[in-house]
Amino acid sequence: MNNKKTANEKIRVGIIFGGRSVEHEVSLVSAASVIDALDKNKYDAVPIGIDPTGRWLSSSETLRMFKEKISTENEPEQILLPDPQKRSLVAIGSSGSAGKPIDVIFPLIHGTYGEDGSLQGLLELADIPYVGAGVLGSAVGMDKVIQKELLQQARIPVTPSVWFIFDIYKTQKKKIISEIERKLKYPLFIKPANSGSSVGISKAACRKELLDSIEQAALFDRKILVEQGVKNAREIECSVLGNDEPAASVLGEIVPSNDFYDYDAKYVDGKTTEFIPAKLPKQIAKKIQSYAISAFRVLDCSGLARVDFLVNRKINKITLNEINTIPGFTSISMYPKLWQASGLSYPDLLDKLIRLAIERHEAKKKLKTTYQPKNKWYK
Repeated sequence: MNNKKTANEKIRVGIIFGGRSVEHEVSLVSAASVIDALDKNKYDAVPIGIDPTGRWLSSSETLRMFKEKISTENEPEQILLPDPQKRSLVAIGSSGSAGKPIDVIFPLIHGTYGEDGSLQGLLELADIPYVGAGVLGSAVGMDKVIQKELLQQARIPVTPSVWFIFDIYKTQKKKIISEIERKLKYPLFIKPANSGSSVGISKAACRKELLDSIEQAALFDRKILVEQGVKNAREIECSVLGNDEPAASVLGEIVPSNDFYDYDAKYVDGKTTEFIPAKLPKQIAKKIQSYAISAFRVLDCSGLARVDFLVNRKINKITLNEINTIPGFTSISMYPKLWQASGLSYPDLLDKLIRLAIERHEAKKKLKTTYQPKNKWYK
């Protein structure tokens, strides 16, 4: 695929939003922000919405209809075929003829079926450049349990934790609760292993709250993670940008309006405050940025990620909380704000991400995908 455009040709950017995820609504706001900020002289934005049932739609009205909960039942459905000869949407019920090729995809589906490698696998098969981590980086970035195991092996500090499968927990509850209370100290944070925007996360100060929180987390995932709380924690975030040579932004601090940075504190009540740059000793800030870049590389990320840390306010002990491979791009999201504070405007950040996506795709295109054995043993 030739991604080089003449001076007068615009790059067609497919913005994928919505999806079968508990973060569906957050995705819509991210998409609206990106579409508004794209330079109209350089790019043609192609809205691609996936409704909560998994239907793919693409029109100038799709985003508005999703946001206003207008029925899309009679809207023509379109799909992206895993066919590198097409590289575009194909209308369901048509003769299979493809539309105008899409040059690059900007996935903005947060959470499951968008941030976990599923969508990235389809885009790899379709041979379309896309913004953000590939299949592996997306998958391990989404799974908090696997992510934590890899970070520990890389000697990046993470919180002590216990994880289990909910179906096993139902038959071995006493044993698992005993293990949790033996290895960890209250307060505890209970999380679905694969979820974002703090959906399904609870804080427990005693056994009863722990039991209730496990049931709540199990509504969103079969794998449950229980983490020990960090005392006197400050929530520090770092944005990472790049492919093989990633860079870290200035740091930001989140002061949540609730007991912890839950869904309401992130998106609803508007009372959470933030400090950019975060007030930290210079050597501590540099250490956090170093950990963020190391985590980005260890988890095989590319393009972008936001790395979240917990820092003890008394002794400045650093703990990596999690990495987000498709961080929010809403008007209140920290990822673009941190880069803006680092000297990179929102439109320039989008330019950079699109260039990184195309550069990575071009590098992969140089790799061989066929091999001719010396002997034709397969015949």
